[in-house]
Amino acid sequence: MILVKKPWFKNKSYGWGWTPATWQGWLILALFVIYIVRDFMQIDARQHSGSDTLINFVPRVVLYVLILVIICTLTGEKPRWSWGKKKK
Repeated sequence: MILVKKPWFKNKSYGWGWTPATWQGWLILALFVIYIVRDFMQIDARQHSGSDTLINFVPRVVLYVLILVIICTLTGEKPRWSWGKKKK
């Protein structure tokens, strides 16, 4: 389902998933990475062990990935499995 005129994310050439196709898609991907790095640094600074850091970090990563997939689904091409470029 595309909620924008031009898809922000296009299907990957190989496999399943998306890749950014516009500046909006790249912005969403950059924000995703920035939030993950920021959260890891904040959580790691407050925790006393590696396991405490992971226990508090993993749920946030799962949430961010879910949000990214929803955004890609709403603003990108319909996902499908592909094995390279179509031959003419």
